[in-house]
Amino acid sequence: MGKEYTVQEALRLAIKAEKDSMDFYRKAASATRIDRAKRVFRLLAEEEKEHLSYFFEFYQGDEFGELDAFVASPPDRTAANYVALKKAIDRETHEQKALEIALHEEKTLMDRYARFAEDIVDPHVRGIFERVIRETRKHYELIESEYAHVMRMVHESDQDIYVRE
Repeated sequence: MGKEYTVQEALRLAIKAEKDSMDFYRKAASATRIDRAKRVFRLLAEEEKEHLSYFFEFYQGDEFGELDAFVASPPDRTAANYVALKKAIDRETHEQKALEIALHEEKTLMDRYARFAEDIVDPHVRGIFERVIRETRKHYELIESEYAHVMRMVHESDQDIYVRE
């Protein structure tokens, strides 16, 4: 059985996770050579910043400081997703690998936030986690679509063409 979290512990972990994701997407956007992937990563970074603001609104701790300063702070270079991206950049396989890492991270976050939401009594805070879960699911679908495009797989927008032929 997993650990039960207080609302504040869940918010603290979510803030850290969203910051790590935002930093990851910013780094991925700056490293990629494919314009479309660059736009996807930038969009995801901005949405992670929005998630941070949701969580900051209810978090009562002070270790992160003010939101704007925290967003602008350097990335945690020891975060697993950041380390994996750095290795991918060094190998020149970063678009594909960055998308694979992103898929894994978004899935992990959906699962973690679902566990948090189950144990949160405050309906407003639970609603924030549920909203972020829905948005994270959309992130996953967007990344999955971009991955199919980068890998030159049949994209969902092309499926009608292939079905008819």
